[in-house]
Amino acid sequence: MNKTVWIVLAVVAVIVVSVFSGYNNLVGMSENVNGKWSQIENQLQRRADLIPNLVNTVKGYAGHEQQAIQAVADARAKLGGAQGPVAKAQANSELSSALSRLLVISENYPNLKADKNFRALMDELAGTENRLAVARKDYNESVQGYNTSIRSLPTSIIAGPMGFGPKEYFKADEGAKQVPQVKF
Repeated sequence: MNKTVWIVLAVVAVIVVSVFSGYNNLVGMSENVNGKWSQIENQLQRRADLIPNLVNTVKGYAGHEQQAIQAVADARAKLGGAQGPVAKAQANSELSSALSRLLVISENYPNLKADKNFRALMDELAGTENRLAVARKDYNESVQGYNTSIRSLPTSIIAGPMGFGPKEYFKADEGAKQVPQVKF
């Protein structure tokens, strides 16, 4: 064989190895994004599981605050049915707002604030909120790395034809930037 054939074979081999390597890298990055999203869902579920206990504790002390209690229950149900990062972020924001109103109401009940169960639930909820913030940050960082990779050369050449599209960031909706208004 002459030199030209060897050069062509070497170029083809490099291209094939690059395509396989790029594909495998994208698969790994996509799975990383999916794993990070699962952690957000895990923390959202933990939060949703704590809320009925918190609501029942508040109900015992503030039964006539039914509107705030119902708002929390409705927001929790909406979060449970939300699909995808955008819908989950919006439902999460609504739940956070409803919880804020409920916690403001709890300020009017000193016996409730002193209740051991209420304090324990509040500590659990605060810990969950912190873990949720970390999970959202980790998810968005992995989405940023993945999206950067699929838009960069030479990976972008194989990303589209192989079905790798951009992933959505977990974004808070516009209302989350404002302090919730509590009206009695």
